[in-house]
Amino acid sequence: MESGWIRLPYFMVLGERSLDLLDPVGDGDHVRGAGVAPVTLVEYGEFECPACGRAYHLIRQIIEDLPDQVRFVFRHFARDDVHPFSERSAQAAEAAGAQGRFWEMHDFLFERQHQLEYEDLLVHAAELELDVDRFGKEILSGEHLARVQADLGSGITAGVTTTPAFFIDGKRYTGSIDRPGLIEAIKART
Repeated sequence: MESGWIRLPYFMVLGERSLDLLDPVGDGDHVRGAGVAPVTLVEYGEFECPACGRAYHLIRQIIEDLPDQVRFVFRHFARDDVHPFSERSAQAAEAAGAQGRFWEMHDFLFERQHQLEYEDLLVHAAELELDVDRFGKEILSGEHLARVQADLGSGITAGVTTTPAFFIDGKRYTGSIDRPGLIEAIKART
């Protein structure tokens, strides 16, 4: 990616969209739950999105309901043109991740969706006992922006247009985003 532009594959330019996760889950992904679970649930989301906030609580319940059956992967679909603090909050999660606290910051951001100003993020970092100076410098320098944009690019390649978007074992989940629907789809894969 150069100059902040995301190169779209030719099939996106022609208007076709994939319904498969073309960027497989790997070592660089943030994974919650049983690492060797038989089913992988990937979400493309963003911290300022109200629907993602609702999905956050739902996913936590599903992980509790199916602890040995599903592992959860979160990928950023941060777009400042949709929500003004989208990229900054995604970078905050990555900066916390660089200090081993991605999931804690992930949870903080979803539980405090209206507290995403830079100063708020510093307060969250202090509450998590992060190195706040390092955290702040990494956000301001854009150190983690390439990672955030790479997630966005992989989502676009997979046909994501809105958040939250889910993939179960690499296939786009198009059912209702509720507990019964997601649990049924997960159980169907085990």
